[in-house]
Order: sequence, then C-alpha cells, then structure tokens
Amino acid sequence: MPTDLRDSVFSLSTRPAGGHPGAGPLHRRHRGLRAFIAIVLGIGVVGGGVYAASRFLTEQETLVRERCTAVVGPDQHQLDPDQAANAALIAAVAVKRGMPARAATIGIATAVQESKLRNIDYGDQAGPDSRGLFQQRPSQGWGTTEQIMDPLYAANRFYQELETFDYRSMPVTEAAQKVQRSAFPEAYADHEPEGRAYASALTGYSPASLNCILRRPTAAGDPAATADRLTAAFGDLPLSVGRHSLSIAASDRLGWSVAQWAVANASAEQITSVSNSGLLWNRAEREWVPATAEDSRVVITFADAAQ
Repeated sequence: MPTDLRDSVFSLSTRPAGGHPGAGPLHRRHRGLRAFIAIVLGIGVVGGGVYAASRFLTEQETLVRERCTAVVGPDQHQLDPDQAANAALIAAVAVKRGMPARAATIGIATAVQESKLRNIDYGDQAGPDSRGLFQQRPSQGWGTTEQIMDPLYAANRFYQELETFDYRSMPVTEAAQKVQRSAFPEAYADHEPEGRAYASALTGYSPASLNCILRRPTAAGDPAATADRLTAAFGDLPLSVGRHSLSIAASDRLGWSVAQWAVANASAEQITSVSNSGLLWNRAEREWVPATAEDSRVVITFADAAQ
C-alpha cells in the first residue's frame, strides 16, 4: 500500500466522524490512561505521606524517655515508671497502716539503697539469700522467699519492724539501719532527699507534685484489676468501677495519695488521665493542668485499646 494511502487509512481510523482531531477512541483511551496514572500516583503520594507521618509519630514516641518526677521546692528527683510504682506501693502501705509520711520516707529511701526500688530476685555476697525491694533474708526470719518477693508483703514486713521503736525521733539513716542491720549503715542517708520527695507526694502532703512522662498506651486498661491493686495497697476505699474509668470518693490527703498513686502506676495500668480537686494529669499533656470541671472524687481514666 502506498505511504500516502496508509496515512489516509490511519488518519481515517483515528479521526472522529465530525472531522475534529483528538477526540477519537484511541485518544480517549490515552486520556483515560493518563487520568488513571495520575490517580494512582496521587494515591501513592497520599499513602506515602500517611506512612511517613505514622512512622514519624512512632519514631517520636520511641524517642520519649519515660520517667516520673517528684518535686519538692526547687528539688526534682526522677525515677523510672516501675520504680515510681514501687515507691507508690511503699507509701500506700504506710497510709493504710496509719503511719506518718516520715515512715514512707524511711521505707522509700531504704528500698532505693537496697534494690534501687526494683523487686530483684537475687542478693549479694553479704546476703546471698536476700530478695525483693528491701533485700530481706529468709534465713534472718523475714519470711519465705515467696513472701519476700511479694512487694506488698515486703513493705508491710518492713513497717512491722519499724513500728517496734521510736523511728520518728531518729535520723532517717539510723531508723533504716535499725531495721535492716546493713553492713553499710550510712548509705541510707544518700537517698533521704528522693525518699522525702516521693513520700511527700505519694502520701498526699504535696498535691500534684508527682508527674510522669509516658509514651502512648500499649493495650486497653482494666479498671477492675486496678481497683483490686488499689485496695490491696490502701485498704477498703469507696470506689466505683466503670467500663473505662475508676472513681474513688477520697478527699484531702487521701485523695491526693490515691491520685498520685495512679499517676505513678499509669504506665503499667494503661491509665490515660487522673483528675482530683480541679486538676488533671493527662498522659498526652504529660503534666498536671486545670480540669474542665472540679470533682470531689478521684477519677482515673483508662485506655480502651492500644493507641
């Protein structure tokens, strides 16, 4: 076929009946293909942006160093969340037993020295069978290994011994040594400042003075289980368990003791916020802020899923 004839045939096959070039079936297919490619590319850009944003937020969370801080005057003392939770238990047991904040100061300072406020299952050369928060020894009559490894038992056992003498009139390190009979009797004095700061917050004498900076919750919270742990530490409390919340009718020092116990335990218990007396600790805000409404109860709110 001659070239000019082939060109005529091709031209006729792609030109619309009305004689206007660019509106034939082939052109429409090309235009549709370009539109499809543009949509796909747009979705890719949006999807990539969402992924990048999600990755950025995840990386930002990873960079958050979780910590709890107790403030007394110009002094700040930091603990990891698990350490703060153990300090909260030691303080709560003192409150339950009707002991003054000084008892909690002695208890917390002792546990910092003995175990760094961690429930460890080993001892040292001086006490190979030492265990738990206070490094109590089964061979010295402190209880069985299983009992000593229960922080609630260990704290009660420590206070049981502390109550046998007039610890109120003694320096913290001397009172701690009289209970512990340590090979390093002066070491407890090094931890008196943080012991006092956390005891003051966790026994309710210093409202809103304990703050925890935490990452997002990793699971749903369990208000009923937290209520059980709360009452085990403090004794019977007038509380109400909701689907994603827990409220406790406690005021004054007891209210702040319970509220700051909740903040100290927020990491493990998947707590997102705690409110009391017109103030709100919020995991997202990472500090105490004014609450939208003042409530006479302590209200603890839990995550309903990983966030």
